[in-house]
Amino acid sequence: MSAFFLHQRPIHNPFSFSGPNPLLSRRSSSSSSSSSRPFNPTALLLLLSLLIILGVFLPWSGMPDFLFSSNSNTSSHYSKWRDYTLAQAASFVAKNGTVIVCAVSYPYLPFLNNWLISIARQKHQDKVLVIAEDYATLFKVNQRWPGHAVLVPPAPDSQTAHKFGSQGFFNFTSRWPRHLLHILELGYNVMYNDVDMVWLADPFPYLQGSHDVYFTDDMAAVKPLNHSHDLPPPGKKGRPYICSCMIFLRPTSGAKLVMKKWIEELQSQPWSKAKKANDQPGFNWALNKTAGEVDLYLLPQAAFPTGGLYFKNKTWVQETKGMHVIIHNNYITGFEKKIKRFHDFGLWLVDDHALESPLGRL
Repeated sequence: MSAFFLHQRPIHNPFSFSGPNPLLSRRSSSSSSSSSRPFNPTALLLLLSLLIILGVFLPWSGMPDFLFSSNSNTSSHYSKWRDYTLAQAASFVAKNGTVIVCAVSYPYLPFLNNWLISIARQKHQDKVLVIAEDYATLFKVNQRWPGHAVLVPPAPDSQTAHKFGSQGFFNFTSRWPRHLLHILELGYNVMYNDVDMVWLADPFPYLQGSHDVYFTDDMAAVKPLNHSHDLPPPGKKGRPYICSCMIFLRPTSGAKLVMKKWIEELQSQPWSKAKKANDQPGFNWALNKTAGEVDLYLLPQAAFPTGGLYFKNKTWVQETKGMHVIIHNNYITGFEKKIKRFHDFGLWLVDDHALESPLGRL
C-alpha cells in the first residue's frame, strides 16, 4: 500500500488534450464537408452525455482530487508529512501538557478507528497522536485528520499484521520505548495505549498524584478491590507480569530511567527463533530493576482489567459492573478473532458509529 504513496504515476487529466479532440472532430478522407465542421451531431451528443454524467454523479461521489490538483501539489502534500517530526506532532496535539499515543501499522486501522471512537466519547481525542509504522498509515490518517500522525524513520516493514511472537512483531513493538522517551524528553506527560483497547470511561481521574509511572497488571487472577498499588512481586520467571499495553508517564527522571532501562533490556534480549521475545518482558525487567529508584503505581484492576479476566470471568464482570474504564482485548491472538470477540461483547463500534471517529468511515 505504501508503494502507492511513494511512487505515484503522473495522472492523466481527462479534460485536457494535446491533439485533436476525438469528441469534437473526426477526420474523414472521403468527405471534406464533414472534416470542416467542428461540431458534428455525434460529437455533440457524446459531449452532452459526458456533461450530464459529470453533473449528476460527481456531486454525489465527490470530485476526485486529481481533477483539481497538480502532481506537484500532491507531492508537496506527501513531502510535508514525511518531514513532520515527533517534536512538531507532539506540540500540535498536546493539551494541558499531555499526549495520548498509539503505534499503528496499516492493517490495524480498523482497530485504531474503534479505539478512537471510544476516546472521542470521553472528549480526549484531540490529544491523540498516531505513531505510524508505515507511510500508508501516515498519509491516510493525516489526510483524514491533519497533524495527528507522525512517522519516526526508519519505517519497519509493517504492511502485514504481524503475529504475536514473530520477529516482525518484535521489530514493531521494540521501537515504542524510544518514542515514549523522546516525548518525555520534550517535557510532556504521555499515555500509551495498544489500539485493541476500548475506553468505557475517562481514565484520567485515576492518574492522580505525582507518581512517575502508572501501569496495569496482566494477570487474570482476581485481586481484592482495595489491592496494593505497589509493583507486584516477581513471578516464576523472576519478574512481575505487568502489561505494556497501557502506560502513563510523567516527564520525570524516574520515568525516563524506566524507558532507558526498557530499551537496554530489549537490546540485550533480541528476538530469535529459539527465544521469541516481545517488548513486554523487557518492560517488566525494567520496572523490577528500577523499583527502588522510581515512584511506580499499579492502577486498580477493577478499572483496568486484562482481557483474560474481563472476557473470561462473567462473575467478576458482574460484581464489578460500572467500575470498568479501559478494556484490553488481549489473551487472544489473531486479527479476526479479536474483532469477533469485540463484536460478541458489544465493543466493536466501527460498524455503526464510525462517524464518531475523527477519521470517519475508513
